[in-house]
Amino acid sequence: MPHGTITTDDLLGWLRALADAVHEQAGHLTELDAAIGDADHGSNLDRGFKAAVAAVGEMTDTPPGKVLGKVGMTLVGSIGGASGPLYGTFFLRCGTSLGETPEVDAAGWGAALRAGVEGVLARGKAERGDKTMYDAWAPALEAYDADLAGGGDLSSALAAAAAAAAQGRDATVELVARKGRASYLGERSAGHADPGATSTALLLQCAADTLG
Repeated sequence: MPHGTITTDDLLGWLRALADAVHEQAGHLTELDAAIGDADHGSNLDRGFKAAVAAVGEMTDTPPGKVLGKVGMTLVGSIGGASGPLYGTFFLRCGTSLGETPEVDAAGWGAALRAGVEGVLARGKAERGDKTMYDAWAPALEAYDADLAGGGDLSSALAAAAAAAAQGRDATVELVARKGRASYLGERSAGHADPGATSTALLLQCAADTLG
């Protein structure tokens, strides 16, 4: 593969790594969700990404965009709660952005991520500071774009995005939730990291580790 591009095989490797990481962290994600949500974020994502990996396992000759579209549809169909529609929409929009291209360069991947997050925002109506996954996504997209603009490549941009997402995740600890189930707790929602921001940071760290 040319330096700095993502192929279908790369994407499948990322998805397998992500499913493994979500499985390992499922208990932690559910624990976070138990504090401020429905106590099902980890178990839901674990089930969803296992199903997604199984669904795309044979799609080795399929363009990356089609693979991500299949992931999105599988997540929507296999995850309950809020996370299924949000992550499903993210992957569907990413896939649509990539279209039929057989290999994705750094700029194309950044555009796909942004399209995915715009889909999440359209569905969830969240803003920065609401204590949602967008608090990890927003700084991650900014860091990715800034790294590329500064002469970075795919690997460095992915690493920058993952680091920024982790910082965004950590920053949600002190926030009072303004969206979702956690918002019902008011001030009591502070003191806990947002589960969606935590799983977003995990997704981006896996991307940095495998796609970079």
